[in-house]
Amino acid sequence: MNSETLKSMLQQGQDNLLLRYGLGQALVNEKRHSEAVEHFQKALEFDPDHSSSWKLLGKVLVELNEYPRAIETYEQGIHVAERCGDLQAAKEMNVFLKRLKKQAV
Repeated sequence: MNSETLKSMLQQGQDNLLLRYGLGQALVNEKRHSEAVEHFQKALEFDPDHSSSWKLLGKVLVELNEYPRAIETYEQGIHVAERCGDLQAAKEMNVFLKRLKKQAV
């Protein structure tokens, strides 16, 4: 689905983790990164243990050159993913974090 369809659902009163996550993804696909941030953050308000939202929020912040926020986001996301047993997401975020720290030096 495109972002306009998902925004329409949001305006009709639907609001949940999957809608916000999907809207964030759609905005990333449309290269509308600054708009995506708010929706990933809202998804995390619905479920702070949603590893995929942490991962994509970190990626979006990197795209926006907000490196300190991206580092903090990845670190939190790794902690959440490991605590919840989502080892693949933790592994991916660790790789992204290491690359980012090298790049940000």
